[in-house]
Amino acid sequence: MADRAAETEMLQRYRRDRSELLNFLLSASILRKVVMPPGAVTLEDIDLDQVSVDYVLECARKNGVLELSEAIKRYHDDMNLPPMMGSGLNQTFFLVTNVDSSGPPPSRLPPPVSAETPPVGILQKSMSMMSTPSRQFSVDELIDDFEDDDDGEVTSNIVRRQLNDASDLVLALPAFKTGLSEDDLRETAYDILLASVGAAGGLLLPAVKEKKEEKKSKIVRKLTGRKSEKYKPQPSREPGLAGLLENIRTQMEISEGMDRLTRSGLLNASAGRVGKRMDTLLVPLELLCTVSRIDFPDRKAYVRWEKRQVNMLEEGLLNYPSIHLEGTDYRATELRTLIAKLEEAEGLPSPAGPTQHAESLKAIRNVALGLAERASRGDQTGEVCHWADGYHLNVRLYERLLCSVFDILDEGKLVEEVDEIMELLKSTWRILGITQTIHDLCYTWVLFRQFVLTGEEGLLQHASLQMKRIAADGQRSPQERFYMKTLRSCREGPDGTEDLTFVESVLGPIKQWVDKRMEDYHMHFTDVSKMEALMTLTMVAGRLLADEKDQTGIARMTSAAEMAAVAKQAEDYITSSAKAAFVRALKEVDAKQESENEHPLAVLAADVQILVKKDATLFAPILSRWHPHAVPFSASLYHNLYQKELKPFLDGVSVLTDDVASVLPAADNLEQYLMSLIMSAGTERDTNFYKEQLKPFQVEEISGTLIMRWVNMQLSRVSEWVDRTLHQEKWEPLSNQQRHGGSIVEVFRIMEETVEQFFNLNLPMRFPVLKSLMSGLDNALQLYSNRVVNQLGVKEDLMLPPPGLTRYGRDASIKSTFTTKKKGADPRLPDEKRGSQLNLLTVSRLCVRLNTLHYILNQVNNLEDNIKQRWTMKRPQDNSGDKSANGISTSFDATRKVINGGIDRICEFLGIKVIFWDLREPFIEGLYKGGVSEAGISQVTGSLDSVLGQICEIIVEPLRDRVVLGLLQASLDGMVRVLIDGGPTRFFSQSDANALEDDLRVLKELFMADGEGLPRGVVENMASHVRQIVDLYRKDARFVIESLKGASEQMVIGAGPQKDVKTANDEYTLLRVLCHKMDTEASSYLKKQYKLPKSCS
Repeated sequence: MADRAAETEMLQRYRRDRSELLNFLLSASILRKVVMPPGAVTLEDIDLDQVSVDYVLECARKNGVLELSEAIKRYHDDMNLPPMMGSGLNQTFFLVTNVDSSGPPPSRLPPPVSAETPPVGILQKSMSMMSTPSRQFSVDELIDDFEDDDDGEVTSNIVRRQLNDASDLVLALPAFKTGLSEDDLRETAYDILLASVGAAGGLLLPAVKEKKEEKKSKIVRKLTGRKSEKYKPQPSREPGLAGLLENIRTQMEISEGMDRLTRSGLLNASAGRVGKRMDTLLVPLELLCTVSRIDFPDRKAYVRWEKRQVNMLEEGLLNYPSIHLEGTDYRATELRTLIAKLEEAEGLPSPAGPTQHAESLKAIRNVALGLAERASRGDQTGEVCHWADGYHLNVRLYERLLCSVFDILDEGKLVEEVDEIMELLKSTWRILGITQTIHDLCYTWVLFRQFVLTGEEGLLQHASLQMKRIAADGQRSPQERFYMKTLRSCREGPDGTEDLTFVESVLGPIKQWVDKRMEDYHMHFTDVSKMEALMTLTMVAGRLLADEKDQTGIARMTSAAEMAAVAKQAEDYITSSAKAAFVRALKEVDAKQESENEHPLAVLAADVQILVKKDATLFAPILSRWHPHAVPFSASLYHNLYQKELKPFLDGVSVLTDDVASVLPAADNLEQYLMSLIMSAGTERDTNFYKEQLKPFQVEEISGTLIMRWVNMQLSRVSEWVDRTLHQEKWEPLSNQQRHGGSIVEVFRIMEETVEQFFNLNLPMRFPVLKSLMSGLDNALQLYSNRVVNQLGVKEDLMLPPPGLTRYGRDASIKSTFTTKKKGADPRLPDEKRGSQLNLLTVSRLCVRLNTLHYILNQVNNLEDNIKQRWTMKRPQDNSGDKSANGISTSFDATRKVINGGIDRICEFLGIKVIFWDLREPFIEGLYKGGVSEAGISQVTGSLDSVLGQICEIIVEPLRDRVVLGLLQASLDGMVRVLIDGGPTRFFSQSDANALEDDLRVLKELFMADGEGLPRGVVENMASHVRQIVDLYRKDARFVIESLKGASEQMVIGAGPQKDVKTANDEYTLLRVLCHKMDTEASSYLKKQYKLPKSCS
């Protein structure tokens, strides 16, 4: 019955609270409009027990119109739903069975609860249907909760910054033995701040705020969620110290109740103590004595607060004092015993508990004051120092105070009142034993740690400037220097117990944190500005730590030793980070090895080159501030790292494979780029120093050997191709447009393929290798050209030796004609085989040979230009000077020289072949035979004109004049042969000179072709020798004889013309003119002087 009555009472309470809450909501102007159901005038006409609360709250959140008829309908609809039960995990379950009649739960274990977050819609629906509250609240308490949450209302919609993990950045101070938390430190730090403010008489109790009259508007804003529309910004903070303290309280997240309680306790402790400053109070002890249990809303809050205060006393007075207690000092043990009794009293029933609590607290006061009055730092005995003589706790408390300069809404920003807060925090220095140097170190730490948490670069810049200020501060007093030396602590480290100064405790973790990231700056830094600031900070920290160990004061930045140490530190960073980045590159190459077609070493070389370029452009400008040769040092490091991976591969290279063709170019490109960076070291001495640190890849040597093998093989193939094509050549023009032989086309095709394959090797090569290829091609073309010319044979085979000399006789012509008719084959002619070969060398085929040689000249230029262009693209660095370019331009000069000589030889051969072989009968043997009038030049001009036409039809334009000149020279030589070596059948009188001159003119006109042939000047110059001989026939015999005598005398004394040079006035020509002169005086002279027989003898 009692249980039943309790249930009934509870249901009535729920019903009453529900009605009160609905009444409040409907009358608080939360809803835009409330529409009454038919027949109802006021809310008193409505049965609120039948109104759906969920529907009312939904309309309130939307600031919409509430249809009470719909609310009543929704209430009855919900009554038809199955029973529901909240799971405690923000989920609501519909029960299929009746809860009361379902029996006991199953004995098996329940299934695991899913960790998935339910959809937002489900949460919104289920939150209002939770039926198992952890505590029952009245409506008044619920409304009060809306009030209490008002302070956080402004920030409820603000997305807080996601803080980074800073667990690896901790002050190198001993851990608290009592387990003090960050919240404990924060709250106690605020207590200290209030005590320091109270020492100056600035501590007042805050006024009680009137909140009840704002209750309705706050609930409206919370329900509607329209803070931007309804919220009115609070007026600016109060002026002066009160407003500043209020801001600090908010920043340190101290509740108003705790603030009021602490102020009241401090004011009560200092009341009646005239002449005692508040900052000399033992703050935790005084608060324990002046604040009672009834000042807290519940026992749990008081116990936590009391535990914090006694832990502070224990840490400050017993655990880490600067002056340690003697082993015989009983007070430490006594204080710990009393603290245990104080805590024990909280669990005892009344009146034993309160009595023991009061007695323990009184005893604690006596012991703690005795411990706190120990002399320290040169203070006078009797001055209360409380925990200030153990700096570990003080620094942690001051750290929490300094954290109040960060905006609680945006942890990466400083508040506007930062300067005022800093000035106010100075009032805590006396309590906490803080000096300017300690403050600077602590502030640097706080700024840096906040940077780590938020990633805000501005904080890093502040920290860097603050540390530079520490390094530049040389005005510390001797007392402060001595005091700083006393601030030491021991803590367990990875290498055992460490004895650290305060500077080492603060800057050591900072440097270690930065060192860890700088040792792999490739991975940790994408923003180089942060890296630059961190580099500055860690270098200054390193200098301060070195000074701390040496105890020699602050060294100057210009010190050579210090600069060397800084450079060594930067060098260590570069080495460590480069190795880490290289290892990652290796792993990435291994990971994508299957998907890449190239050899892993080729991929690695490309990746390393990208890495080095990033180093040179992104990181080097920063590192160079600390290491003047950061770029060449980094390049040499990467060079050696890659060389270790490459060497095993190169050791196994013996033939040119696809892998070799892939790896060698990539390795060479990397080495060339690295060498270019090393050459940027500055002075030649520095460059040589870093070059000596390298172990060359030796790619060039290996590649050069492989390429030379390939080149030699290809050149052998080209030579074979030259032999084959020449053997098959018929010397017929390919077409009217391509009037050269087909063999040379094939030769150049194979050469171009060779050049293309050479450059497609894409292997590292130097100019000597290219020079070898070009020399081989040049030799092949020379071979081809020489064989084209040498196939003709010697020109002497075409020219019969002249007959013996005779003198004129009257019957010579008749007998000569008779003798000639009896003769058979001329024994002076070459054999039949040679004759057949000469007959095959027609004018057409000789012209094709000439065209072919000219084609070589043109194609050599094209081949040379192609090679030069490809080489420039492959090795642009080798073309900065003229050496390699000139080397390419002169590589085929020997071929050009051979070809031009060959063209001259063929032109000469062609002319001699036409005159002395093809036209031997009409020209050499038939011209002027039997008399000038009977066998003149007209009998051969027709044949010559036909030959000239054939030549002009076949020969290429650039060679036409050269070929015609060869034919003209041969024609003039033939005419000279007839005039002075014509044999016993040819004699000329003085009267024949005019006819001979006319024939010479006809011959010249034939080659000048009315201005379309050879230039007149050239023809006249070449025919001058023949004209001089004709003039000799115009002279009488006596003149010729006298000229011969003079020429003979000159030959005797060596004043005549050279042996091989023939002129019209030399002995050779004059003698033969006399032999062919139809004159008795000449015949008599020859008989008497030279014993020459008559032509008929």
